Amino acid sequence: MIPAPQISVQAIAALQLGNKIEAIKLVREATGLGLKEAKDLVERYLRDHPELQIELSRRNGAIKSFLSWLFMMAVAVAAILYFWPRG
Repeated sequence: MIPAPQISVQAIAALQLGNKIEAIKLVREATGLGLKEAKDLVERYLRDHPELQIELSRRNGAIKSFLSWLFMMAVAVAAILYFWPRG
C-alpha cells in the first residue's frame, strides 16, 4: 500500500495564517499532485484539524467584513462627489 502524501510544515503554517490557496500551492510543489488532489488533501487535513478550520473561517469572515466596509465607504464617497454642489 502506498502511503498518503503528507502536508508540509510550510503548508500548515499557511493554513494557520488563513491562506488556504497558498497551502494548496505548497502541497502541489512538495508532492507533485494535481490541483484537485492537492485541494482534497488540504481540505482533508482541515477536516481532521477543526481548530484550523475555525481559524480559517474567522479570518475569512474578517476579510469579508473589511471588504464590505471598504465598498460602503467607496459608495459613500462616490455619492458625496456626485451630489457635491458645483460652483
